[in-house]
Amino acid sequence: MTMKHWLAGASLLVLAGSPALAAVTPQEAAKLGGELTEFGATKAGNADGSIPAYTGGLTKAPASYAKGSFKWTDPFASDKPILRIDAKNVDQYAGKLSAGTVKMIKDNADYFLNVFQSRRTVAYPDTVLKATVRNATSCKTLNNGLALDVKCRGGIPFPIPKDGYEVMWNKSLAYHPPMTQRAQAYVMDRSGSKFMTSEVQTYVELAYYNDERSDPNAYQILFSRTMAPARKAGEATGYTDYLDPMERSRRAWSYTVGQRRVRLAPEFAYDTPVSTLGGVMLYDEIFLFNGAMDRFDYKLVGKKEMYVPYNAYKTAFDCPADTLIQPGHLNPACERWELHRMWVVEATLKPSYRHAYSKRTYYIDEDTYQAGMFDAYDQSGTLYRGGYNYALQFYDPVAPGSPGYSVFDFVKGTYMFQGMSTGFNEPFKFIAPIPENQISPEAIAASNAR
Repeated sequence: MTMKHWLAGASLLVLAGSPALAAVTPQEAAKLGGELTEFGATKAGNADGSIPAYTGGLTKAPASYAKGSFKWTDPFASDKPILRIDAKNVDQYAGKLSAGTVKMIKDNADYFLNVFQSRRTVAYPDTVLKATVRNATSCKTLNNGLALDVKCRGGIPFPIPKDGYEVMWNKSLAYHPPMTQRAQAYVMDRSGSKFMTSEVQTYVELAYYNDERSDPNAYQILFSRTMAPARKAGEATGYTDYLDPMERSRRAWSYTVGQRRVRLAPEFAYDTPVSTLGGVMLYDEIFLFNGAMDRFDYKLVGKKEMYVPYNAYKTAFDCPADTLIQPGHLNPACERWELHRMWVVEATLKPSYRHAYSKRTYYIDEDTYQAGMFDAYDQSGTLYRGGYNYALQFYDPVAPGSPGYSVFDFVKGTYMFQGMSTGFNEPFKFIAPIPENQISPEAIAASNAR
């Protein structure tokens, strides 16, 4: 039975003690497509025009793009920086920067931000926009924000978010079609030595956008095959996440060549360090935010204009590792920063839980809902880590994406970058959903063994 048929006969079950939060009113939803975009962002530009009005996004490929090349060329390659932020003027602009960005600029005399004209490039398929408008008056969270109603499908769940949980659900379900990515991960240590820690082929699918999947509760399916280094080649890991993670926690697994068996890996969650990245990143920092929200309270602070990495075509496709990854920071000549409106969400550790962090602040782009940045603080309240997402708009097909992200450890003086795709013939490939009988851990392990 497909999800489509399951939903047709489903009844909404709300457990005692787990109230559903109300959706927005029809009057509020009427703003979508008017003063708000269909996906809920403010359509107008800001007062001084430094953030432009939204006019439909980037849907046409530039003349420099060769269809089928798997390299999305930069439509704005001729743009010149309009502002440089460095150690001399960072205090002047600190109110529009994350705490981690300020620290990186002050700690590294050779680091700076090239700020370019802001371009609101995001665009979505019509089916996603229509589902998003429908979701506005029908989507609900359950279990005090920790779960999502299974009837919510196919679009941004909360285009007019009312609390921090709704914003983070939007981030977890930010639209992209099924895809594979061939990418490398690097760690730069304090001494200035760079290490390629892994090369993987990853399949990512948001099953939330696929009504043909048999399990209506599974919202994300991900698995990776290790291609390098040689001692790890053939290994595989993966996980499936569910709309009610308290009822069905992440099903994570791993396959090792030596043992030739699949084992469940419940430790692939929360603040477990990712071993292949030198402990610089935690599992709940994959894509900057990942997994369940039960250990923190998520407070929506509001919306704020901030400088954020954006339209990162050069970062993703034009800067090889030796150029991009430098001691202390990424090469500023490979980055593009723009001013955008960001949802600000503060995540504070609950007294009854333990975690490496006491608080994180997330900055979520109002247009794409990709996580733009985060700041993380240790138990003493000291800034510990900062993360960045390098977002861009794929114009073939039309879909927002984030080819890479980084996490900086300010205590150890190290950082990681995940998503280096230069040098591969097909770094990104949008594909049809893989059949269910081919995405079980056992099937993936068997194909690796062959």
